Amino acid sequence: MSYLALIICIIFILWLLRIERKQNPTVSLALWIPTIWLMLHASMPLGYWFGGGEESNLDRVVLILLLCFGIVMLVKRRFNWYNAFRANIWLTLLICFIGLSILWSDTPLNKSFKDWTRELLAVVMAFLIASEVDPRIGLQSVMSRFVYILIPLSLLIVIFFPEHNLIRPDGEVTWGGVAGGKNGLGRICFISVFFLVWSLVRRWQSKDMQIISYQNFVEVVIIAMALFLMKGPGTVTALSITSILMLAVGLGTFFGLLWMKKMNRNIDAKALKLMIAVCIIIGTASVFIGGLVFGSSVATAFGRDETLTGRNEIWARYIPHVMKEPIVGYGITGAEAAQEFFILGPHNGYLAVLVDYGFTGLLLFSMFLLFSGGKAHKELSCDYYWGSFWICFLAMTLFYNIAEQSLDSLQNNLTGVLVFLSVIPRQVSSCVSIKTESLEGP
Repeated sequence: MSYLALIICIIFILWLLRIERKQNPTVSLALWIPTIWLMLHASMPLGYWFGGGEESNLDRVVLILLLCFGIVMLVKRRFNWYNAFRANIWLTLLICFIGLSILWSDTPLNKSFKDWTRELLAVVMAFLIASEVDPRIGLQSVMSRFVYILIPLSLLIVIFFPEHNLIRPDGEVTWGGVAGGKNGLGRICFISVFFLVWSLVRRWQSKDMQIISYQNFVEVVIIAMALFLMKGPGTVTALSITSILMLAVGLGTFFGLLWMKKMNRNIDAKALKLMIAVCIIIGTASVFIGGLVFGSSVATAFGRDETLTGRNEIWARYIPHVMKEPIVGYGITGAEAAQEFFILGPHNGYLAVLVDYGFTGLLLFSMFLLFSGGKAHKELSCDYYWGSFWICFLAMTLFYNIAEQSLDSLQNNLTGVLVFLSVIPRQVSSCVSIKTESLEGP
């Protein structure tokens, strides 16, 4: 029965991909390279699924092939590397600093260099999307494939292959889907739901065409699948509360921006950057004060204890470790040598950055986020929906890293999408046409 369900699921996914192809017929086959990369980093390693172990050579070979294919395609397209790095100066400085951290990392040179190459691979994937004829449609295609493949597969695993679900020490079962854990699955789900809602609203506003009559219905069904997966087995502790809150943050920000547009109100660029800076400060300060100002009330409302499920205790153990190397940290993955600190992970992206790269690294990550926010604000005047999508992803990333971690690695699917958005060049022609229409009047 389970293998019959697998066959039906594969047929369903292929049908969804056919819809996506009709929706975006101009995108190149090369976009499967960043699509596969994004899906790999959202799910369990290939070795886990094919019996080679979580650290199998299969994953390394696939990543090497993706890197090689990506570079070959960029060379073939005569991609201007210099202009791309110069246009994204803070991302360039960040990736260079991560590379330099190899020099003081306690991790063996060959491993730390491989880890840095994986970080660089995220930039290569972003450049590949940016080299498309229409990078925005290209990214929408990548996101659609991400959703159309991972959500049905996760539902299949949860229902028909329960042996892959995670069993907690207390014996409780939590759903993991392709991600192998409730937090990873929750991240896939809230990204998917937000993207599909954004797509549906954009389509209803006639910004995108509906290729087939039942496309909206199909995407609503996928949203229902993702929400079902976010619900988990039904117990409060099996829920990924962070993912539910991040979905609320994303949708709340999106509809708030749409309301501002309807009321002819514009968010100020300086105000947006100030909000980004405040979020970073709050996220960083939380680990030093042992929790959020309103953390207890939020935690209690969702059935959690006032310690944010023990996160303040984890943070307290990390702080002395961080303060031994506060300037540049322990280097890329260097702190993994202290296994007593990494049994559960920092559960705070800003703390994770401090451990590996110190306050210098946190400053570079912050400048990248601020620079990305400035570019997103400019997009509001060209394509309001695209700029809103970008700002919402920023908001979800900033808040997500207070209770979980993704910011410390460009390989993470949440941070990876943000890198994709930041690298995609502006469409100057669309800005010019909008300004011309506003000058001519109705």
